[in-house]
Amino acid sequence: MDATDQCTAVTLLPPPDFVLRLAAAGGGSRPEAGHLLCELAADHDGDHAMALWDDDTNRTAVWARWSGERATLAELAWCGAVEPRGEDACGLFAGHPSAHDWDVADPTLAAVDVVLAGEYPHLAPRDGV
Repeated sequence: MDATDQCTAVTLLPPPDFVLRLAAAGGGSRPEAGHLLCELAADHDGDHAMALWDDDTNRTAVWARWSGERATLAELAWCGAVEPRGEDACGLFAGHPSAHDWDVADPTLAAVDVVLAGEYPHLAPRDGV
């Protein structure tokens, strides 16, 4: 299967109010909002999604899911699929609505790879290596 482009959805996740209150009470600096970048394939159905951190003990990860202006956090199990050559497990959540991550290509990274391969051809990967 040819790789499909990664979804280009981006949103801003502001820190929750309770985190702001904790930071203010402790005299710390105000937490900054962070950008979320969708990890799913460009043709996915439903909410956008990005893994925030994983929990190896429970074999889950905390995912931000969003649509429009509203984002939610959810602990989701990892997808159990393994790449056909048996080398990599899918890095998305169980039941994700699009292609497995090994079939998803980040178009920005692909463009950077082309530029770098042109500038440093001796470092570019070769087929089979």
